[in-house]
Amino acid sequence: MPIALRSFARFLATACAALLCACASSKPAPVVSSGPSSWLKPSPLLRQQLEDEAARLPWTRGLERVELIRWFASIGEPAYAKLFELLEDPRQDVAAAAYAALGITGDKRLVTPLLEAPWGDAQKGTDLELERARTLVRLGAWQEIPTLIRGLGDERLYTRALCIDALAEATGQTLDYEARGSESAREIARERWERWWLKYSGDPLR
Repeated sequence: MPIALRSFARFLATACAALLCACASSKPAPVVSSGPSSWLKPSPLLRQQLEDEAARLPWTRGLERVELIRWFASIGEPAYAKLFELLEDPRQDVAAAAYAALGITGDKRLVTPLLEAPWGDAQKGTDLELERARTLVRLGAWQEIPTLIRGLGDERLYTRALCIDALAEATGQTLDYEARGSESAREIARERWERWWLKYSGDPLR
């Protein structure tokens, strides 16, 4: 083949390749919805596993419960539908476990569906409200921080520890609050958190 013809053939091949790339890159990116209808569906086998583990959840305690929560979180999106079902379980510890699993995922797309999930006045002031707030704050919904600040005044060490851990994870600071500190020291630090929130948001605690 003459040199000129070979050069033209190479030029034509290069031009076609560039044209194909341009066409491919000009296609609009698929729209990814964050709503429940767009969540990945589990395979039949995984769906059965999720059902079995959800049925076992109420009967677990301690470390076994923690490990099961982590298992649900590790499944990720295919487990979301089942976890949202568990949020409405009348047993608050079961619903709290579902909130915890969703929070561990770190998936910020969950914030809106969680805020839209059924929530009644009867659940306010309960441990479930604290777990819900902890989950939402971990996912970036800082409007729930006041609930955690109130939780710093809880009489139970475990509850206080969970609240300050969630606040520290979200904000990167503790404001010298120690869950094991004396009552007076904790109260001073809790008031410090209240002032921080007022300065940050401009709103007093709800």
